[in-house]
Amino acid sequence: MDVRRIVVIGAGTMGAGIAQVGAQAGCRVRLCDVSDEMIERGMTTIRRMLDKGVERGKVTEAQRDETLARVETSTDMRAAATDVDLAVEAVPEQMQLKQQIFRALDEACPPGAFLASNTSSLSIDEIASVTGRPERVVGMHFFNPVPIMKLLELVRGERTSEETIAAAQALGERMGKTTITVRNAPGFATSRLGLVLGLEAIRMVEQGVASAADIDTAMTLGYAHPMGPLRLTDLVGLDVRLSIAESLHERLQSEAFRPPELLRRMVAEGKLGKKTGHGFYDWND
Repeated sequence: MDVRRIVVIGAGTMGAGIAQVGAQAGCRVRLCDVSDEMIERGMTTIRRMLDKGVERGKVTEAQRDETLARVETSTDMRAAATDVDLAVEAVPEQMQLKQQIFRALDEACPPGAFLASNTSSLSIDEIASVTGRPERVVGMHFFNPVPIMKLLELVRGERTSEETIAAAQALGERMGKTTITVRNAPGFATSRLGLVLGLEAIRMVEQGVASAADIDTAMTLGYAHPMGPLRLTDLVGLDVRLSIAESLHERLQSEAFRPPELLRRMVAEGKLGKKTGHGFYDWND
């Protein structure tokens, strides 16, 4: 199935990025959230990213304008989903919330539409269980910032069909992404590996082994990582990292995923990383 019409649920950083790359791939996109204020924040993010692309010569002014023209907005999720080929959910990592959205999408979307979750750690099978089309449910895990990061991790549930995987792969390629396909295991591939590194880096700061900047430099210069694990944690959000760590610690019963006390304390203090201005780095600078 050729995906041409997409509804994206959630206009936060990830949802806005997914809407942008969908529109750049030639799709008609509807960006949905619960309020006009949230939607306008998402559209501001899209405009800012496209303007940066123009400044850097990656996007022409015409391409920017064409992309923006393909994006519509709505606060009525059910109405926005009535004629789409694909619905992508990009809301916080809370199973109850995601299942609530998937129930509504299953009722509102056409019978042949695919349903995708941008979850980075939650079970696709649990999400799909509340729908009448589990064979058409897939994980489409994008990476932040979505317009720049090249990877798209596809998560195959127990009942996800080959047609669904093929459609997600084809759309990913149109978006300029390299896709990998993983089984619905806790943490998938990327979150499981990346989180172990990030949590250990936090423990090293907690133990006074080295500063956050020096730990990150060790990984960027010593192992050629494009970004250090602590700077990446700030970008992802310490609250998001904590939520994923708690989930994987419970599901895998591994001490490697036990959240460090420093992480819990920083989240409790509201030091969530870039989005609040403070994390392991001062983002106000």
